Amino acid sequence: MDLVELRRNDYTLEEVSQEVLVAFGDFFSDQCPTSLVRASQPLGFDQGLWDRLVEMGTTTMGLPESAGGDGAGMVELALVAEEFGRAIAPAPYIEHIVTSRALAAADNPALVEILAGAADGSRIVALASAPITPGAKQLVPAGAIAKDVLAFVGEDLVLFSVDTPFPHVANQGSTPLAWWDFDSVSQRTVIATGDEALRIYTRAHDERMVLTAAALVGMTEYALGLTVEFTKTRETMGVLIATLQGVAFPLTDIATNIAGARNIARKAAWYLDFSPDERPELPAIALVYASQTATHGTQQAAHLQGGLGFTVENDISMYFLRAKGWGSIAGDPNALLATIGDQVLASVK
Repeated sequence: MDLVELRRNDYTLEEVSQEVLVAFGDFFSDQCPTSLVRASQPLGFDQGLWDRLVEMGTTTMGLPESAGGDGAGMVELALVAEEFGRAIAPAPYIEHIVTSRALAAADNPALVEILAGAADGSRIVALASAPITPGAKQLVPAGAIAKDVLAFVGEDLVLFSVDTPFPHVANQGSTPLAWWDFDSVSQRTVIATGDEALRIYTRAHDERMVLTAAALVGMTEYALGLTVEFTKTRETMGVLIATLQGVAFPLTDIATNIAGARNIARKAAWYLDFSPDERPELPAIALVYASQTATHGTQQAAHLQGGLGFTVENDISMYFLRAKGWGSIAGDPNALLATIGDQVLASVK
């Protein structure tokens, strides 16, 4: 048996990775109750939680040692993202991490101060979702709290900087989205050009898809847990509803989908670390499947709680709203299907 091939299909976590999962699971459970999530709406950002995340070393763990980081890989970052999604935490974890790593990959002397601010959390950075088109505005994830946005323009990778972030745009995912008018931003720093610029931007975009997929997995699993506990206490005609096939089978389907989505997300993270050019379609596959799992899973979770499941006072409603919103931020899942098809076809030609 090919041991390398076996490792690629082994989802068992190493001891260090397991410790990361437990540590951040405990952190979010203790520091991010749903009351804090509600209080952060509609902006979707809590400065206190962000400061505590920085103290945990979240903003440096994924940076290379040359940039003052800990050199953690994508698998560990995906584990943190899973716990982040489980708590639907109001913090720019994914956007800030992938953008910081992209800035570090550019290895540009002009970025020393900005990268230092990103590392200590005092300077939140974000990544434009698509290449910039002159004359057009773009919705930027975390754009309402970030003063620096990394974007691909023509053949250049450019960091746009402002003194005051653009205004927040309300959205069902309760994230700090904002329309950025890049034409109006005068402070620009070209950090890479040509093939190098495209490589860094593509990598950052892939990392965002993988981390978002992991976050959606955690989100869906927590929503499932809320509903399972609900079904254990509710009866109909003297029978617990959890024993009914019409309830138990849909819950089992959600659990099965979560397991598959988690495995794909972790596999995509592993390939990005160890064999990034071999399976370029995996980040998009991970996002599409996790997004489908989250959308269906949270909808079913709310439905199976009956009339209570559709009230805004119920915590499940926050998960239901974010399932669709968070998945769309990293890329349109439907449009990504065409991209996946093109990548798979290219690999077999």
